[in-house]
Amino acid sequence: MQTIIVPLIPRLPDLVHTSPGNASWALTITLLVGAIATPIAGRLGDMFGKRRVLLANMASVAAGSAVCAVSSALLPFLVGRGLQGLGIGAIAVGISIMRDIVPAAHLGSSVGAMSASLGVGGALGLPFAASIAQHISWHALFWISGAAALACGLAIQRCVPEGPSTPGGRFDAIGTLGLTAVLTFVLLPVSKGGEWGWTAPLTLGLFAAFAVTAVAWWRYERRTPNALIDVESLLDRPIMLTNIASIATGFAFYAMQMAPIQILMAPEATPLGLGLDMVRASLVLMPTGLIMFGFTYVSSWITDRYGARMSLASGTLVIGAGYLVLLFALIGPWPISWLWILGSSGLVGAGLGLAYSAMPALIMSVVPVTQTGEANGVNALMRSVGTSLATAVVGMVLTGSVVLTPTTAGPVVTPSTGAYASTAVICLVVCALAVACALAIPRRRTGATH
Repeated sequence: MQTIIVPLIPRLPDLVHTSPGNASWALTITLLVGAIATPIAGRLGDMFGKRRVLLANMASVAAGSAVCAVSSALLPFLVGRGLQGLGIGAIAVGISIMRDIVPAAHLGSSVGAMSASLGVGGALGLPFAASIAQHISWHALFWISGAAALACGLAIQRCVPEGPSTPGGRFDAIGTLGLTAVLTFVLLPVSKGGEWGWTAPLTLGLFAAFAVTAVAWWRYERRTPNALIDVESLLDRPIMLTNIASIATGFAFYAMQMAPIQILMAPEATPLGLGLDMVRASLVLMPTGLIMFGFTYVSSWITDRYGARMSLASGTLVIGAGYLVLLFALIGPWPISWLWILGSSGLVGAGLGLAYSAMPALIMSVVPVTQTGEANGVNALMRSVGTSLATAVVGMVLTGSVVLTPTTAGPVVTPSTGAYASTAVICLVVCALAVACALAIPRRRTGATH
């Protein structure tokens, strides 16, 4: 559901009759809702049963897919994409279920494999989505997605056992509303600031609202029992640094989903366009997720010998190398080709496999067993925040500097070379931050109960 819309990005403004800036919210809304849904799903799973919440996640994806399938305007399409985003909460719930049913000796590797399997889903989703949209219709793509969600729900009902629950707990509704406001108030001005003006009253007002609500939400969560998120634990140095690195790698992951597809599919007459159709462009990007999954085993090897912090640092370095290759391809004297994109995305996939597998291992090594599910849920939230920020920031950069190119089919608007280069530079800075955080994580925490 995260990447299914990626092949449609160049055509989306025409499909839902809106501007490129507004169309970028078809990506952002899914990830924003997913970021909010992650801790909520984990909390509801503890209260009412994890399998029940997992089934509700799949039902939401199916309903959202149906809404998208019958939509031809932006607003209902965004509603459907938001419902699909509720399914992202299945990640935290799935990790909690694994903690209930997987032997302790295999828990770390199992959760790591689950985290990296996101890349496989994204990789297979790209050519699948492109094939359906190109050869049938983009509406059929969402009908098939809804059917897949229903099939997953039936499989969960049949195969996944119900874990223990704690009935009678209180759901933190105020904390949920506060988290929704905090994320919305920061993502909306970031994505629309270029269009509204960075000094416009609305932009500055939303940033101010973000600062006020963030402080108020943090103070409320510290004081309330049964808080949505244990904010005190977020200040613990190993957890804090791991979560910052998670935001950075989530950002780098989704930026690689957004920018290269537009280069690959832009008409050859445009400055960087390679003129590939949706299917061929998606096949170029497909190996990213498969490489990501394969490198989970390399991550396990590094973790066993040198520790999870070194696996995380190595992964973010490799991701940075991938964006360095992309930057050289953009600004060098040579013409860009799909091989440059393949090499760059392959390196990013390898780095993500190393990093995503290391994060659960780091979290579980520094928290008591009783907090493993909650801590991994928050870590999944941080990755969702990173991907949400990527859709907003990269969407802003790519739509903020465009080139109008006349073609035989009429004028075509595409991001400029400078916009793509700026995206690569931003991702390099983000990767440098992740490396610094990984290396600053203490080698071992004292006083934890494992």
